[in-house]
Amino acid sequence: MARTTVPIGPQHPLLKEPVAFQIELEGERVAESSMRMGYVHRGIERLCQERTYVQNLHLVERVCGICSHIHATTFCQTVESLLGLEVPLRAAYIRALLCELERIHSHLLWMGVLARNIGLDTIFMYAWRDREVSLDIMEELSGGRVSHAVNVIGGVRQDIDSEQVQSILERLDALDQQLARLLDVVEHERSLRGRTKGIGRLSLAQARAYCAVGPVARASGLDIDLRRDALRPPYDRLSFEVPTHTDGDVWARTLVRMQEAVVSVQLCRDLLTGMPGGPVSVRAPRRVPPAEAIGRSEAPRGEVFYYVRSDGSDTPARVKIRTPTLPNLVTLPVQLGGVTMADVSVVLSGVDLCIACADR
Repeated sequence: MARTTVPIGPQHPLLKEPVAFQIELEGERVAESSMRMGYVHRGIERLCQERTYVQNLHLVERVCGICSHIHATTFCQTVESLLGLEVPLRAAYIRALLCELERIHSHLLWMGVLARNIGLDTIFMYAWRDREVSLDIMEELSGGRVSHAVNVIGGVRQDIDSEQVQSILERLDALDQQLARLLDVVEHERSLRGRTKGIGRLSLAQARAYCAVGPVARASGLDIDLRRDALRPPYDRLSFEVPTHTDGDVWARTLVRMQEAVVSVQLCRDLLTGMPGGPVSVRAPRRVPPAEAIGRSEAPRGEVFYYVRSDGSDTPARVKIRTPTLPNLVTLPVQLGGVTMADVSVVLSGVDLCIACADR
Protein backbone atom coordinates (compact mmCIF):
# COMPACT_ATOMS: atom_id res chain seq x y z
CA MET A 1 0.00 0.00 0.00
CA ALA A 2 1.25 3.47 -0.89
CA ARG A 3 2.23 5.69 2.00
CA THR A 4 1.17 9.25 2.69
CA THR A 5 3.27 11.62 4.80
CA VAL A 6 1.37 13.96 7.13
CA PRO A 7 3.40 16.66 8.91
CA ILE A 8 2.20 17.83 12.34
CA GLY A 9 3.96 20.92 13.69
CA PRO A 10 6.04 22.74 14.58
CA GLN A 11 3.03 25.10 14.46
CA HIS A 12 -0.24 23.23 14.87
CA PRO A 13 -3.50 23.76 16.85
CA LEU A 14 -2.85 20.46 18.69
CA LEU A 15 0.60 21.54 19.88
CA LYS A 16 0.86 24.39 22.36
CA GLU A 17 4.66 24.45 21.95
CA PRO A 18 6.77 23.86 18.84
CA VAL A 19 7.73 20.26 18.04
CA ALA A 20 7.44 18.56 14.66
CA PHE A 21 6.15 15.07 13.83
CA GLN A 22 6.25 13.26 10.50
CA ILE A 23 3.46 10.69 10.34
CA GLU A 24 3.70 7.99 7.65
CA LEU A 25 0.25 6.59 6.88
CA GLU A 26 -0.83 3.43 5.13
CA GLY A 27 -4.48 4.19 4.53
CA GLU A 28 -5.67 5.52 7.88
CA ARG A 29 -3.12 3.60 9.98
CA VAL A 30 0.17 5.01 11.23
CA ALA A 31 2.97 2.88 9.81
CA GLU A 32 5.90 4.98 11.01
CA SER A 33 6.57 8.27 12.77
CA SER A 34 9.49 10.52 13.63
CA MET A 35 9.95 13.60 15.78
CA ARG A 36 12.10 16.72 15.62
CA MET A 37 12.79 19.05 18.56
CA GLY A 38 15.05 22.03 19.19
CA TYR A 39 12.84 24.91 18.09
CA VAL A 40 12.78 26.72 21.45
CA HIS A 41 16.14 25.85 23.01
CA ARG A 42 16.81 28.57 25.61
CA GLY A 43 20.23 27.58 26.97
CA ILE A 44 19.11 27.66 30.61
CA GLU A 45 21.91 25.36 31.77
CA ARG A 46 24.51 27.69 30.27
CA LEU A 47 22.78 30.74 31.73
CA CYS A 48 22.91 29.11 35.19
CA GLN A 49 26.71 29.00 34.94
CA GLU A 50 26.84 32.77 34.40
CA ARG A 51 24.66 33.69 37.39
CA THR A 52 24.93 33.25 41.14
CA TYR A 53 23.19 30.49 43.04
CA VAL A 54 20.66 33.01 44.36
CA GLN A 55 19.91 34.37 40.89
CA ASN A 56 19.57 30.84 39.53
CA LEU A 57 16.65 30.17 41.87
CA HIS A 58 14.53 32.49 39.71
CA LEU A 59 15.98 31.11 36.49
CA VAL A 60 15.27 27.41 37.14
CA GLU A 61 11.66 28.27 37.99
CA ARG A 62 11.36 29.22 34.31
CA VAL A 63 12.36 25.77 33.06
CA CYS A 64 8.67 24.82 33.15
CA GLY A 65 5.71 27.07 33.84
CA ILE A 66 3.43 24.25 35.01
CA CYS A 67 5.84 22.67 37.52
CA SER A 68 8.03 25.65 38.38
CA HIS A 69 8.14 25.03 42.14
CA ILE A 70 9.54 21.49 41.92
CA HIS A 71 12.46 22.75 39.80
CA ALA A 72 13.36 25.41 42.35
CA THR A 73 12.94 22.88 45.18
CA THR A 74 15.22 20.31 43.52
CA PHE A 75 17.85 22.94 42.73
CA CYS A 76 17.77 24.15 46.35
CA GLN A 77 18.09 20.61 47.69
CA THR A 78 21.10 19.99 45.44
CA VAL A 79 22.88 23.19 46.52
CA GLU A 80 22.01 22.51 50.16
CA SER A 81 23.70 19.11 49.79
CA LEU A 82 26.83 20.87 48.54
CA LEU A 83 26.72 23.21 51.54
CA GLY A 84 25.87 20.52 54.07
CA LEU A 85 22.84 22.51 55.21
CA GLU A 86 20.04 20.93 57.21
CA VAL A 87 16.80 22.61 56.21
CA PRO A 88 14.24 23.17 59.01
CA LEU A 89 11.51 20.54 58.97
CA ARG A 90 8.79 23.18 58.78
CA ALA A 91 10.36 24.50 55.57
CA ALA A 92 10.38 20.98 54.10
CA TYR A 93 6.65 20.69 54.88
CA ILE A 94 5.85 24.00 53.17
CA ARG A 95 7.91 23.00 50.13
CA ALA A 96 6.08 19.65 49.91
CA LEU A 97 2.67 21.33 50.33
CA LEU A 98 3.31 23.51 47.27
CA CYS A 99 4.66 20.49 45.37
CA GLU A 100 1.42 18.58 45.96
CA LEU A 101 -0.74 21.56 45.05
CA GLU A 102 1.33 21.90 41.88
CA ARG A 103 0.73 18.20 41.11
CA ILE A 104 -3.03 18.70 41.39
CA HIS A 105 -2.84 21.79 39.18
CA SER A 106 -0.71 19.98 36.57
CA HIS A 107 -2.90 16.87 36.40
CA LEU A 108 -6.13 18.84 36.10
CA LEU A 109 -4.62 21.11 33.45
CA TRP A 110 -3.55 18.01 31.51
CA MET A 111 -7.00 16.44 31.93
CA GLY A 112 -8.59 19.54 30.44
CA VAL A 113 -6.17 19.64 27.51
CA LEU A 114 -6.77 15.94 26.73
CA ALA A 115 -10.55 16.39 26.87
CA ARG A 116 -10.40 19.51 24.69
CA ASN A 117 -8.23 17.82 22.08
CA ILE A 118 -10.67 14.94 21.67
CA GLY A 119 -13.78 17.12 21.67
CA LEU A 120 -15.10 16.56 25.20
CA ASP A 121 -15.54 20.21 26.14
CA THR A 122 -17.68 19.61 29.25
CA ILE A 123 -14.92 17.55 30.90
CA PHE A 124 -12.44 20.25 29.88
CA MET A 125 -14.48 22.92 31.65
CA TYR A 126 -14.98 20.86 34.81
CA ALA A 127 -11.25 20.01 35.03
CA TRP A 128 -10.13 23.62 34.60
CA ARG A 129 -12.79 24.87 37.01
CA ASP A 130 -11.51 22.49 39.70
CA ARG A 131 -7.90 23.42 38.89
CA GLU A 132 -8.62 26.99 40.00
CA VAL A 133 -8.89 25.82 43.62
CA SER A 134 -5.25 24.71 43.72
CA LEU A 135 -4.13 27.84 41.86
CA ASP A 136 -5.96 30.07 44.34
CA ILE A 137 -4.34 28.30 47.29
CA MET A 138 -0.86 28.61 45.76
CA GLU A 139 -1.48 32.28 45.06
CA GLU A 140 -2.48 32.80 48.69
CA LEU A 141 0.68 31.05 49.92
CA SER A 142 3.19 32.63 47.55
CA GLY A 143 1.59 35.55 45.75
CA GLY A 144 1.90 33.85 42.36
CA ARG A 145 -0.22 31.37 40.42
CA VAL A 146 2.59 30.16 38.14
CA SER A 147 5.98 31.28 39.46
CA HIS A 148 6.04 31.23 43.25
CA ALA A 149 9.57 32.24 44.33
CA VAL A 150 8.94 30.62 47.73
CA ASN A 151 12.24 28.74 47.92
CA VAL A 152 15.51 30.13 49.22
CA ILE A 153 18.71 28.18 49.72
CA GLY A 154 18.26 27.02 53.29
CA GLY A 155 14.45 26.84 53.38
CA VAL A 156 11.53 29.02 52.31
CA ARG A 157 10.95 32.76 52.48
CA GLN A 158 7.35 32.67 53.67
CA ASP A 159 5.59 30.97 56.59
CA ILE A 160 1.98 29.85 56.86
CA ASP A 161 -0.31 30.82 59.75
CA SER A 162 -3.19 28.99 61.47
CA GLU A 163 -5.89 31.00 59.68
CA GLN A 164 -4.43 30.06 56.31
CA VAL A 165 -4.27 26.42 57.36
CA GLN A 166 -7.98 26.38 58.25
CA SER A 167 -8.96 28.19 55.06
CA ILE A 168 -6.96 25.80 52.90
CA LEU A 169 -8.37 22.71 54.64
CA GLU A 170 -11.92 23.88 53.92
CA ARG A 171 -11.14 24.41 50.23
CA LEU A 172 -9.42 21.02 50.04
CA ASP A 173 -12.62 19.35 51.29
CA ALA A 174 -14.55 20.95 48.44
CA LEU A 175 -11.84 20.01 45.94
CA ASP A 176 -11.90 16.42 47.15
CA GLN A 177 -15.60 16.13 46.28
CA GLN A 178 -15.03 17.69 42.86
CA LEU A 179 -12.15 15.30 42.12
CA ALA A 180 -14.30 12.32 43.15
CA ARG A 181 -16.89 13.32 40.56
CA LEU A 182 -14.21 13.82 37.90
CA LEU A 183 -12.66 10.44 38.71
CA ASP A 184 -16.09 8.83 38.33
CA VAL A 185 -16.35 10.43 34.87
CA VAL A 186 -12.96 9.00 33.89
CA GLU A 187 -13.96 5.53 35.05
CA HIS A 188 -17.45 5.37 33.54
CA GLU A 189 -17.96 8.02 30.82
CA ARG A 190 -18.38 6.04 27.59
CA SER A 191 -17.13 8.71 25.19
CA LEU A 192 -13.88 9.22 27.10
CA ARG A 193 -13.26 5.48 27.44
CA GLY A 194 -14.08 4.93 23.79
CA ARG A 195 -11.49 7.50 22.65
CA THR A 196 -8.69 6.47 25.06
CA LYS A 197 -9.10 2.76 25.84
CA GLY A 198 -6.51 0.67 23.99
CA ILE A 199 -4.91 3.76 22.39
CA GLY A 200 -1.18 4.50 22.70
CA ARG A 201 -0.26 1.26 24.45
CA LEU A 202 3.11 1.01 26.17
CA SER A 203 3.93 -2.31 27.80
CA LEU A 204 5.79 -2.70 31.07
CA ALA A 205 8.85 -4.01 29.18
CA GLN A 206 8.76 -1.01 26.82
CA ALA A 207 8.36 1.42 29.73
CA ARG A 208 11.48 -0.08 31.32
CA ALA A 209 13.44 -0.13 28.05
CA TYR A 210 12.71 3.54 27.31
CA CYS A 211 13.19 4.62 30.97
CA ALA A 212 9.70 6.11 31.10
CA VAL A 213 8.88 8.03 34.25
CA GLY A 214 5.90 9.45 36.13
CA PRO A 215 2.27 8.65 35.26
CA VAL A 216 3.30 7.27 31.85
CA ALA A 217 5.43 4.61 33.58
CA ARG A 218 2.97 3.93 36.40
CA ALA A 219 0.11 3.46 33.91
CA SER A 220 2.17 0.64 32.36
CA GLY A 221 2.65 -1.10 35.71
CA LEU A 222 6.09 0.34 36.52
CA ASP A 223 5.71 1.10 40.24
CA ILE A 224 8.13 4.00 40.77
CA ASP A 225 7.67 7.24 42.69
CA LEU A 226 10.59 9.16 44.19
CA ARG A 227 8.45 10.51 47.01
CA ARG A 228 8.30 6.94 48.31
CA ASP A 229 11.42 5.37 46.79
CA ALA A 230 13.96 8.12 47.57
CA LEU A 231 12.66 9.15 50.97
CA ARG A 232 13.52 12.55 52.28
CA PRO A 233 11.65 14.88 54.66
CA PRO A 234 8.74 15.21 54.93
CA TYR A 235 7.69 12.21 52.83
CA ASP A 236 9.49 9.86 55.20
CA ARG A 237 6.84 10.87 57.77
CA LEU A 238 3.81 10.45 55.47
CA SER A 239 1.86 7.38 54.42
CA PHE A 240 0.29 7.28 50.96
CA GLU A 241 -0.52 4.94 48.09
CA VAL A 242 1.10 5.22 44.65
CA PRO A 243 -1.60 4.57 42.00
CA THR A 244 -0.55 2.20 39.22
CA HIS A 245 -2.31 0.48 36.32
CA THR A 246 -1.36 -2.29 33.92
CA ASP A 247 -3.19 -1.39 30.68
CA GLY A 248 -0.50 1.08 29.56
CA ASP A 249 -2.88 3.08 27.35
CA VAL A 250 -4.11 6.68 27.43
CA TRP A 251 -7.12 5.71 29.53
CA ALA A 252 -4.83 4.16 32.16
CA ARG A 253 -2.71 7.34 32.22
CA THR A 254 -5.86 9.39 32.71
CA LEU A 255 -6.97 7.17 35.58
CA VAL A 256 -3.53 7.24 37.24
CA ARG A 257 -3.34 11.04 37.08
CA MET A 258 -6.79 11.56 38.55
CA GLN A 259 -6.10 9.04 41.33
CA GLU A 260 -2.81 10.81 42.03
CA ALA A 261 -4.66 14.12 42.33
CA VAL A 262 -6.93 12.56 44.98
CA VAL A 263 -3.87 11.24 46.85
CA SER A 264 -2.25 14.69 46.66
CA VAL A 265 -5.27 16.29 48.32
CA GLN A 266 -4.91 13.88 51.24
CA LEU A 267 -1.17 14.57 51.40
CA CYS A 268 -1.91 18.32 51.56
CA ARG A 269 -4.21 17.68 54.51
CA ASP A 270 -1.57 15.59 56.27
CA LEU A 271 1.09 18.23 55.66
CA LEU A 272 -1.11 21.02 57.02
CA THR A 273 -2.31 19.15 60.12
CA GLY A 274 1.08 17.63 60.92
CA MET A 275 3.26 20.64 60.19
CA PRO A 276 5.81 21.13 63.00
CA GLY A 277 6.74 24.47 64.51
CA GLY A 278 10.08 26.21 64.25
CA PRO A 279 11.92 28.42 61.76
CA VAL A 280 11.39 28.22 58.01
CA SER A 281 14.97 28.90 56.91
CA VAL A 282 18.62 28.90 57.94
CA ARG A 283 21.35 31.22 56.76
CA ALA A 284 23.38 29.97 53.81
CA PRO A 285 26.77 31.24 52.61
CA ARG A 286 26.95 32.81 49.16
CA ARG A 287 30.08 30.84 48.18
CA VAL A 288 29.85 27.07 47.82
CA PRO A 289 32.90 24.86 48.54
CA PRO A 290 34.24 22.84 45.57
CA ALA A 291 32.17 19.66 45.25
CA GLU A 292 29.45 18.08 43.14
CA ALA A 293 25.98 16.81 44.03
CA ILE A 294 22.78 15.52 42.47
CA GLY A 295 19.15 16.10 43.37
CA ARG A 296 16.10 14.02 42.39
CA SER A 297 12.42 14.81 42.92
CA GLU A 298 9.06 13.50 41.73
CA ALA A 299 7.56 16.22 39.54
CA PRO A 300 3.98 15.90 38.22
CA ARG A 301 5.33 14.34 35.00
CA GLY A 302 7.96 12.16 36.72
CA GLU A 303 11.56 12.32 37.88
CA VAL A 304 13.39 15.66 37.75
CA PHE A 305 17.18 15.28 37.98
CA TYR A 306 19.67 18.07 38.80
CA TYR A 307 23.46 17.88 38.76
CA VAL A 308 25.42 20.83 40.18
CA ARG A 309 29.21 21.19 40.38
CA SER A 310 30.75 24.04 42.40
CA ASP A 311 34.23 25.53 42.17
CA GLY A 312 34.33 27.54 45.41
CA SER A 313 32.75 30.70 43.98
CA ASP A 314 29.21 32.06 44.20
CA THR A 315 28.46 30.80 40.68
CA PRO A 316 28.06 27.11 39.74
CA ALA A 317 30.70 25.63 37.44
CA ARG A 318 28.15 23.28 35.85
CA VAL A 319 24.41 22.73 36.03
CA LYS A 320 22.75 19.82 34.26
CA ILE A 321 18.98 19.25 34.25
CA ARG A 322 17.03 16.22 33.06
CA THR A 323 13.31 16.81 32.87
CA PRO A 324 10.70 14.01 32.79
CA THR A 325 9.34 15.05 29.39
CA LEU A 326 12.43 13.84 27.53
CA PRO A 327 12.33 10.09 28.39
CA ASN A 328 8.57 10.03 27.87
CA LEU A 329 8.76 11.76 24.49
CA VAL A 330 10.97 9.04 23.02
CA THR A 331 8.18 6.51 23.60
CA LEU A 332 5.88 8.30 21.13
CA PRO A 333 6.95 6.37 17.99
CA VAL A 334 6.08 3.15 19.84
CA GLN A 335 2.73 4.49 21.00
CA LEU A 336 1.80 5.85 17.58
CA GLY A 337 2.50 2.60 15.76
CA GLY A 338 -0.73 1.13 14.37
CA VAL A 339 -3.17 3.78 15.58
CA THR A 340 -5.47 5.58 13.19
CA MET A 341 -4.85 9.16 12.15
CA ALA A 342 -7.86 10.24 14.21
CA ASP A 343 -6.18 8.90 17.36
CA VAL A 344 -2.84 10.66 16.88
CA SER A 345 -4.12 13.65 18.87
CA VAL A 346 -5.08 11.32 21.75
CA VAL A 347 -1.62 9.74 21.88
CA LEU A 348 0.22 13.07 21.74
CA SER A 349 -2.01 14.52 24.46
CA GLY A 350 -1.67 11.42 26.63
CA VAL A 351 2.07 11.87 27.15
CA ASP A 352 1.63 15.40 28.58
CA LEU A 353 4.05 17.20 26.29
CA CYS A 354 6.11 20.06 27.72
CA ILE A 355 8.53 21.10 25.03
CA ALA A 356 9.69 24.16 26.99
CA CYS A 357 11.28 21.98 29.67
CA ALA A 358 12.57 19.40 27.16
CA ASP A 359 14.13 22.18 25.05
CA ARG A 360 15.42 24.05 28.09
